[in-house]
Amino acid sequence: MALEAWLMDDSNEDQRLPLHPNPKELLTIDYLAELGVLYWKLNPDNYEHDSELGKIRDERGYDYMDMLDLCPEKVSNYEEKLKNFFTEHIHKDEEIRYCLAGSGYFDVRDKDDRWIRIWMKPGDLIVLPAGIYHRFTLDTGNYIKLMRLFVGEPVWTPYNRPQEEHPVRKEYIKSLTHKFGESIQAH
Repeated sequence: MALEAWLMDDSNEDQRLPLHPNPKELLTIDYLAELGVLYWKLNPDNYEHDSELGKIRDERGYDYMDMLDLCPEKVSNYEEKLKNFFTEHIHKDEEIRYCLAGSGYFDVRDKDDRWIRIWMKPGDLIVLPAGIYHRFTLDTGNYIKLMRLFVGEPVWTPYNRPQEEHPVRKEYIKSLTHKFGESIQAH
């Protein structure tokens, strides 16, 4: 099954719920790509020997990799970590995540500052562009195993919103303005 993404409703319900609007409307991978979000569907059972993953890593320069098992039983300060992941932020570099097991949500802001929820399941690899506002949470399964990829040594620094004057955010807004042919306002 392909990646699922949708505009979120504005509810204050449990962040681990899907938070679909009514009626439910799925977004296309092409729409995500317009925002700079890239997607591949891979075989998570063969990640150690997957030539397609190897090709993606080579072409994009992802030379560093580690694993994150995120669940209450495996992470100290689990609630605090999840709270930090769910705080809206940007990074100076791409954020590359490959789901090997479990599931969770990456939320990203669209050009109109609306939340898009991306449901990651095994086999989904996404790349979030530098400068896009985003956050992460688990779904109700409370478990995900992610491969994290980086160009060079990883930089973990999140820049919490607001960051409209940050150079990488300005560059991202400029790229959206070019793609959509309209002035994108920093929110």
